[in-house]
Amino acid sequence: MAINTDNSPKRLAMDVRAAQELRSKLKQDPQAGLKDAAQQFEALFLQMVLKSMRDATPQDGLFNSDQTRFYTSMLDQQMAMEMAGKRGLGFAKLIEEQLGRNLAASSANSPANAAAAGGVLPLSGADTRHLQPGVRALQSVEPVLAASKAENEGVPATPREFVNRVWPHAVEASRSTGIPPQFLVAHAALESGWGKHEIRRADGTPSYNLFGIKASKSWGGSGIEVPTTEYVQGEAQRVTERFREYTSYAEAFRDYASLLRNNPRYGAVIGSQDGTEFARRLQQAGYATDPMYADKLARIINGPTLRQALIG
Repeated sequence: MAINTDNSPKRLAMDVRAAQELRSKLKQDPQAGLKDAAQQFEALFLQMVLKSMRDATPQDGLFNSDQTRFYTSMLDQQMAMEMAGKRGLGFAKLIEEQLGRNLAASSANSPANAAAAGGVLPLSGADTRHLQPGVRALQSVEPVLAASKAENEGVPATPREFVNRVWPHAVEASRSTGIPPQFLVAHAALESGWGKHEIRRADGTPSYNLFGIKASKSWGGSGIEVPTTEYVQGEAQRVTERFREYTSYAEAFRDYASLLRNNPRYGAVIGSQDGTEFARRLQQAGYATDPMYADKLARIINGPTLRQALIG
């Protein structure tokens, strides 16, 4: 999430560079950086208000779909940014004033060589008096900004952590496909190695593509080229393919559900209630070239790892 200032170019809500730029601004100009951080806090609050309003509105209608809900969510994020960047509700000003007083007090007490800290944030509970005032101000706001991220971008440490991360999106996709959510989680686990081998961009950020969906010519979004294994006449070959990129796991699950619903070859997959049958029908529809794909997916669906992750 990024907030415009009067002298900066207009930014989009999905701009992933905003957090790093805010850090830099706080180090270079603590007061101006504090203003932007306070506006981001207010934008987050406004976004939550808009989401609550959307959730309270009936969702059935001729123009209601996964795609319209996704773009509506993006619109709400952008609207929240614009509202907070202007007059807003006044929360940003209150936050700026409160943290500004702390910043002024910190500046008066900080040693002359505070810049030697280089802006590195210490571990929780450590003495922060040696840090630059702008960095200490950022520490006060960072937990709130971090909460605005839809997912933790790090690699999940355990299958349970992976399941917790994707379960709400699997439930949503289950409603539109009639496929039990645990089957969808298992499919994501197979394709991404329980999140440990998710397709990532060159800078290490996630593509959120949990299902290995390729970016064909009909794909209108962005894509990323990565090496993968394909089977030609039963023989494994290493090739480079272009895969779809998403902005969140929610978008990835919506696109996956849309693929199953709208592509006729997956007609037999929709509504599958037996895990082994679901896996077999996916392979028969040509989802993957691996001749053992159905067996691998069925083992995850019926195996103890998924069962333990689901029950905690």
